[in-house]
Amino acid sequence: MGESTRIEPCLSTFDTAMVVFSLVVGIGIFRTPAIVARAAGSSALFFTAWIAAGAVSLIGAFVFAEIGARRPRAGGYYRVVADCYHPALAFMLNWSQTIMQGAGAAGVAFIGADYLAPIVMPPGYVTAHATLALACASMLVLLALNYRGVRLGARAQNLLSVLKIALMAALVICAFTLGRHAAARAHASAETAHGSWPMRLATALVPCFYAYGGYQLTMNLGADLKNARRRFPLAIAAGMLTVVTLYLLLNFAYQRVLGQDGVAGSPLVAAALTGALFGRAGKAVVCSLVFLSAAGFVNATIVHMPRTFYAMAEDGALPRAFMRVNARTQAQEAGLLFFGATMLVPALLLGSFAKLLDYVILVDTVTLAVVASTLFVLRRSAQDAGGFAMRGYPLLPAFYILCLLTVAVRVAMLQPALALAGVAILLTGWPLFRFGRRLFGAPRAPEAAP
Repeated sequence: MGESTRIEPCLSTFDTAMVVFSLVVGIGIFRTPAIVARAAGSSALFFTAWIAAGAVSLIGAFVFAEIGARRPRAGGYYRVVADCYHPALAFMLNWSQTIMQGAGAAGVAFIGADYLAPIVMPPGYVTAHATLALACASMLVLLALNYRGVRLGARAQNLLSVLKIALMAALVICAFTLGRHAAARAHASAETAHGSWPMRLATALVPCFYAYGGYQLTMNLGADLKNARRRFPLAIAAGMLTVVTLYLLLNFAYQRVLGQDGVAGSPLVAAALTGALFGRAGKAVVCSLVFLSAAGFVNATIVHMPRTFYAMAEDGALPRAFMRVNARTQAQEAGLLFFGATMLVPALLLGSFAKLLDYVILVDTVTLAVVASTLFVLRRSAQDAGGFAMRGYPLLPAFYILCLLTVAVRVAMLQPALALAGVAILLTGWPLFRFGRRLFGAPRAPEAAP
C-alpha cells in the first residue's frame, strides 16, 4: 500500500472546544476588568460590555472557522489576503501584526510585573518606573534564555495553563462562598467615565476585545475535526460559551467582593479580591501565579515569533539572516534580537499596560476586519468550505466587521497619537514589500515551498 500525505481528521468535538477555550483564555482577565469598570461607569454597562464582546467574538470565531475551511493553506492571514486581494496588502497586515506581537507580549509582561512588584518591593518603591524596570527585566531574561537555546518545555507551558484556569475557578468559588464576609474590607474607588452610554460602552469594549482575543485562530482547526459540517459549530460554540461563562463568573466574583467602585479602583483586581478574602498571604500567592502565567505566555511568544520571521524571509520579504539557525543552540538569533526590539522599544516608549493595549488593539481590529472580509470573496468564488459554512451569512459577518471598525474608530478618538503610530507601521509595510522583493527575490512557487 502506498503512503498518503493527507492529514486525516482526528479531533473530537470536545477536543476542538478545549482548543478554542485554550486559545482565548489568557491573563488579560486579571488586568482588564478595572479598565472596563472605569470606562463603563456602572455595573449594568460593565456586564453588558463583557456579554456583547463575547457574542461578537463568538461570531468572529465562526467567520474565521469558515475562512480556514475554505482556504486551508499554511500561512494564515498572509495567504488568504494575498489570494483574495493582493500580496502587498497581505504583507502590510502581516508586517504590522508581526510588530504588534512584540508590543502585545510587552503588555503581558507589564501585567506580570504589575502583580509581582507589590510582593518583591517595599510599598514606597512600587512606582510606574519600577514596574517598567521589572517588566523589561523579565523580557530580557526570557530573551537571554531563548538566545542560549534554553526552552520552557511543553509540559511546563501546559502546567502554567492549568494553573491559570485553576486559579480562575478558585477565585470564583472563594468569592461566592466567602465574599459576603469580605465585602466590607474593600474600600478602593476610582473615577469612572462620563458621557453618553453608547460612548462609554464603545470605550469599555476595547479592553473586552483584548481579553477575548485568540478566537481568530479557529481558522487553523477545520481540517483536523471529524465530521466538520456538524461538529465544528458545536465545538466553537461550546468553547466560546465556556470562555464567556468563566469571564462573567469571574467578574461577578470581583464585583461581589469589591463592588463596582472597588473593581474600577483595583488595577490588580485578582490581588485585591484575594487580599480581601485571605489577607496578605493569599494576595502573594495569587500575584506569584499571575506572574508565572504571564512569563509563560511571553516565553511562548518569544519561541514562536522567530519562526514567522523565518517564513517571511523564505518569501523574500525579509533578509536571509532571519533564516539562519545556530547549529549548537538551534536559536534563530537574528529573529530573537529583532523580536526583542519590538517588545522593548514600545515598552520603554509607552510605559504602561493601558497604552500598550490601545497601541495594539487598533491595528489588530483593522487586520481582523480585513481578513474577515475575505469570506465574501471566498463565498463568491464558490470554493468548497471543507464541510463547514456558518449560518447567518452575510448579515453576521457584516455585523462582526462593523463592530471591529467601531472599536478601531473609538481607539483612534481616545488615543489619536497611538492610532497614528499604528497606521504608520501599517503603511511602512508597502515600501518594505517592494524593496524586499527587489532585494531578496520573489517568493518560491507554492508547489516548491516546504
